[in-house]
Amino acid sequence: MINCIEHVITLAHPTPPILAMGAWFNNTLCITSGNVAHISKSVGHLDTPEACREHEKIARQLLAILGEKPRAIAHDLHPDFHSSRFAAQLAAELDVPLIAVQHHHAHIAAVCAEHAIDQPVLGLALDGVGLGTDGSAWGGELLNVQGAICKRIGHLRPLPLPGADRAANEPWRMAAAVLHELGRNAEIAPRFANQPAASTVASMLQRNLNCPRTSSMGRVFDAAAGLLGLCAVMEFDAQAAIALEQAATRYINAHGMPAALTAGWEITAEEQLDLCPTLAYLADEKNAERGAAIFHATLTAALADWVIRASRQTGITTVACSGGCFFNKLLSAGLPSQLVGTGITMLTSNELQPGDTSISLGQAWIAAQSIKI
Repeated sequence: MINCIEHVITLAHPTPPILAMGAWFNNTLCITSGNVAHISKSVGHLDTPEACREHEKIARQLLAILGEKPRAIAHDLHPDFHSSRFAAQLAAELDVPLIAVQHHHAHIAAVCAEHAIDQPVLGLALDGVGLGTDGSAWGGELLNVQGAICKRIGHLRPLPLPGADRAANEPWRMAAAVLHELGRNAEIAPRFANQPAASTVASMLQRNLNCPRTSSMGRVFDAAAGLLGLCAVMEFDAQAAIALEQAATRYINAHGMPAALTAGWEITAEEQLDLCPTLAYLADEKNAERGAAIFHATLTAALADWVIRASRQTGITTVACSGGCFFNKLLSAGLPSQLVGTGITMLTSNELQPGDTSISLGQAWIAAQSIKI
């Protein structure tokens, strides 16, 4: 039974027994007992009956390992995930409370749990998608986190998703969305003439039909790859972002890191980070590798500017960074180099990965502190 455990994390202080059910992508589960958290192996995405059954099996195995009734069961804020529905079923069986945890709060809490951090931190959560507390799709978030308390203090400029979830798998659609936002809708159909739906997508954007908005950083990576012609339609997860990073790395290895675009971003009074100036530059860049390198250089400079500004406003000098975008080595190495000499400490995952496999630990950490409030 113990074979279902993948990681054991020592926590800063004793916690009540908690079962956390994880998210949807790369699902893991977590139990806490005393000052130890046990995190399960990943069952993968909860999009098949087999994965859902394995998720349920591991949940019951973890309860057996726990050896007592949990004080609460934590789950993702999204009510339609299998992990959320099964959490509700188990909570009813055991007569224990449910605690819903926002996805990006959990990402940052996982880093805090790993580093045994109790004080307030800025949280920079950059990933593909997570349901926000306002019901919209988040994914590029600047948070003020103190244990179970989380305040959204900034986010990326939301971009439309033409075709909703389909846009997450077809980067050319995100490139089209950016062109529309830039007032260049007429370029969409000729630019993506090899995509049968190009004219339809241009019309959808004009009429704002089936184009929900998202603050996702993952979709910004997709848009950049689509504009540079590096990936139009993905065949596997994160293909566009990987292609963008690889193209940038080739250019950097040959020519060095280019300078960031000095006017490549804007930060509004509402702390909204707008990267459209950089994407406008990429729309006209003929050298895809150079464009990819400039994108990464400008992105890290923009994120550092955003974090430094938030640190000055809040007085918080630690930033915890998580989310699948931090698998990108140019981002994960470039951002701390931008923060050198600012007095800001940047924390990332140590033993766990920055993606959704760490979500269950964050959920458990938040639930444990929610009970104490």
